[in-house]
Amino acid sequence: MENTPVASSSLALTPTATPPGAISNTGSEAENQSKLKTLLGILRRFIGVADIASVRFSLPSQLLEPVPNLEYWNYLDRPETFASIGESDDELERFLGVLRFWFTKDLKFVKGKPCKPYNSTLGEFFRCSWDVQETLPPVPSRPSSRNSRNSAASKPSQASSKGPVRVSFLTEQTSHHPPVSAFYIDCPEKGLSANGYDQISAKFTGTSIRVTPGVHNLGIFINLHKRGDESYRLTHPAVNLGGFLRGTLNLYVEDICYVTCPKTKLKAVLQYLGDSWIGKAKHKVEGVIYQYTQEDDGIQKIKDVPSKLVLAKIEGSWMSQLYYTVPGSNEKHLLIDLDPLFPEPKTCPPPDAMLPNESRMMWEGVTEAIHAKDYSRATQLKSEIEERQREKAAARATEGVEWRPRFFEAPTLAAGRPRLSADGEKALKGLHTGDYKLEPAAVTGA
Repeated sequence: MENTPVASSSLALTPTATPPGAISNTGSEAENQSKLKTLLGILRRFIGVADIASVRFSLPSQLLEPVPNLEYWNYLDRPETFASIGESDDELERFLGVLRFWFTKDLKFVKGKPCKPYNSTLGEFFRCSWDVQETLPPVPSRPSSRNSRNSAASKPSQASSKGPVRVSFLTEQTSHHPPVSAFYIDCPEKGLSANGYDQISAKFTGTSIRVTPGVHNLGIFINLHKRGDESYRLTHPAVNLGGFLRGTLNLYVEDICYVTCPKTKLKAVLQYLGDSWIGKAKHKVEGVIYQYTQEDDGIQKIKDVPSKLVLAKIEGSWMSQLYYTVPGSNEKHLLIDLDPLFPEPKTCPPPDAMLPNESRMMWEGVTEAIHAKDYSRATQLKSEIEERQREKAAARATEGVEWRPRFFEAPTLAAGRPRLSADGEKALKGLHTGDYKLEPAAVTGA
């Protein structure tokens, strides 16, 4: 990812393409070391706390990345991989297309470094879009030798269709206790959408933070409306954030996650392998795609998948190249090469079309102050936002008023799949057409 900070919305005069929630490497090495020591001192207070994410403690502004949380947490670092999922008439090729998207969704971590964005406030929302100029060809389920690991034809750079194809993203903080946000991704030209809830649980062990999906985060749900509403559920693995003692933060993934398509009965088990303390981290992942026969086959590990059901195997590094092989051959075929890829810039509404509770507008002053390294001013502005949220929450409690999100229907958190409200549908349609005007919310959370 580019090492440029996120541009302040005040600098934009028209709908502007800006870098995604940047993971910057700003500051000298000494400054970064000092920040990590300060952060470690704060985190030590939470040793033994079951879930520090639910505590919602406020970090000093100098430890924050100047980007709103809702902008930072999107899965469209490479929107062309999402727009290309349903291109093939072959069900296995579509499944491979889902995995190609999966391995690009967090490119911000591959190209950047971990960071802490602003905590979202209740009712805060973010919206943006991407114009994909060329979608990708399907991943061949019966690749020829021309599509081997050493062939340029195996790189996902050939266009499947010319664009532009617009992919739009809308997210809103729907709950504060626990902190949960709903999101919706839409690509009507391709008949694609995705939705889900973002929520994390985190525990500090003393040397690292283990981040897992929260109880309401059941994964990403992708829908192919032009394929008879074929759907996919992609669950998230746990992530370990370490390196506090060495002064260099690193992400390590050592867990198993799943991708399931109920209609085609295809399932992938992906196992992220831990790296040893000795030697360079390889960030390895391996997996299998297979055909299951029951609604819940109970299989949780690769070794338990019967070989006769396997349709493809996955292996490689989730920070570099991913390959697949098909039964009857040991030849590796490239699924995705992350090395030349960087997160795509997003297009946001211009400042005069943003509402006060829109992420960039809400945090504009804090962002400007952090960029100017005026941390006392940034902390003051951040504290004012947090205090407003507390005051409004207390007033609602006194009046017996229940908070309701604006762009999503009242949360049915157990389902894991939020539904758009009428305002949510309008906001997404506006992103597609370039009509960003929305009426201010009657009630805001901060």
